[in-house]
Amino acid sequence: MVTGWFTGEGEEFRLLGTRCSACASVFFPREDAFCRNPGCPGGDLEEIPLSRRGRVWSYTDSRYRPPSPYVSDPELEWRPYALIAVELESERLVVLGQTVPGVTVADLTVGMEVEVVPGVLNEDAETTWATWHWRPTGVTA
Repeated sequence: MVTGWFTGEGEEFRLLGTRCSACASVFFPREDAFCRNPGCPGGDLEEIPLSRRGRVWSYTDSRYRPPSPYVSDPELEWRPYALIAVELESERLVVLGQTVPGVTVADLTVGMEVEVVPGVLNEDAETTWATWHWRPTGVTA
């Protein structure tokens, strides 16, 4: 898990971003040092929970095992997964991520509503690497 990028479980799961007090720009991943808006004089950065829902902006699939530092077990068969870019409902910010397992590019359309849910990137006997996934609304799994 990347500390400070998300919080909560189930319906309370949210990505965390930051908002500049001077210009109201919102950032994800979070920004803790300075406002990234070049036209901003700078302000305090406040942690905020981001919208749980958004609309598919774009998508593609990953059909090959990415190189390091991506974590995957070389002993396991590689399974393609869908990558999705989502425009958040309130912030109008585009956030990338994987879809939930079982959702493929054939299930996606630009403009469809999705929601962020907790996910697992990888796990072994000692560690579970947590992440977020995007799930079409109305789909349970």
